[in-house]
Amino acid sequence: MHPMKLALLAAGAVALTAAAVAPKSHVVRQKGRAFDTAELTIRKGEVVVYRNEDDVTHNVFSLSPGIKFDIRTQEPGKETPITFATTGSGEVRCAIHPNMKMKLTVTD
Repeated sequence: MHPMKLALLAAGAVALTAAAVAPKSHVVRQKGRAFDTAELTIRKGEVVVYRNEDDVTHNVFSLSPGIKFDIRTQEPGKETPITFATTGSGEVRCAIHPNMKMKLTVTD
C-alpha cells in the first residue's frame, strides 16, 4: 500500500478510537437560582458540566457518598466539568442558595 494512504488510514483509526472512548457529557444549567434538571442519572465515568447561566454566583456541591464534590465559587458565565468515577446517588445543592437542589445518580 502507498505510504500516504497508510498514514491516512492510521490517522483515521486513531481519530475513531479517540471519539469512541470520549466520555458522555451532560450539561446542568443554573438559571433563575435553580438547576434546570431536577433528576439526572448517568453512568460511571461520564461527565456533568455545571454551567452558571445565572446573573449571580453559585457554589455547587454534594456530600453524598460516591458523588462528593465541591465546585466552590462559580461566577456567572463559568462552567465546571465534573467526572464521576464511582457509583452513588444523592443530592446536589448550592451552598449560597439553599433552595437549589437536584438528585444525581451514578450507575455502573
